[in-house]
Amino acid sequence: MLKKTNIYKCLKVQEFHNNSFSIVPIRFKDRFDIMNWRNDQLYHLRQTFLLNNETQNKYFNDVVFKLFSESKPEQILFSFLRDNVCVGYGGLVHIDWTNRNAEISFLINTNLESSYFNTFWSNFLCLIEEVAFKELNLHKIYVYSFNLRPHLYTALENSNYLNEAILKDHKLISNYFVDVLIHSKINLK
Repeated sequence: MLKKTNIYKCLKVQEFHNNSFSIVPIRFKDRFDIMNWRNDQLYHLRQTFLLNNETQNKYFNDVVFKLFSESKPEQILFSFLRDNVCVGYGGLVHIDWTNRNAEISFLINTNLESSYFNTFWSNFLCLIEEVAFKELNLHKIYVYSFNLRPHLYTALENSNYLNEAILKDHKLISNYFVDVLIHSKINLK
């Protein structure tokens, strides 16, 4: 089971704040909310099966727990809080330490998505950029997404992410091929 306070060895700063929003190292107590959100939003994730309490506990205990002690973990995950309440989660995944880039992953509480999508995305991007560019000195971060949520691209472009690539007919979803879009931002410092 995860420790009550999780600390990433690879980060000097563990918590990042922007107004009423913050990200903190992913909390064990948020795991079932995260599981439910992932199951609700399976259509736009790479996840191919429904999670249950057993698989979620196993993932946290076998995968997530180890990330905290690694100097160069493959992913760094956070609970995304508004006024100290978890309303999403995400982080940097598929981290390429050699080439200093990582993919951004972010998921919002399904019940809040329609009302707060742009607000949550813009605040999360601001916070995760602080982790990626200031703490880890990454060169580039990017979002890999299926072309199913046009409002996502507005949020990304409003945060100065460049639509870098379109992979035509790349993903088969419900017997239809959809494009994959890649939006990125480069560390200009």
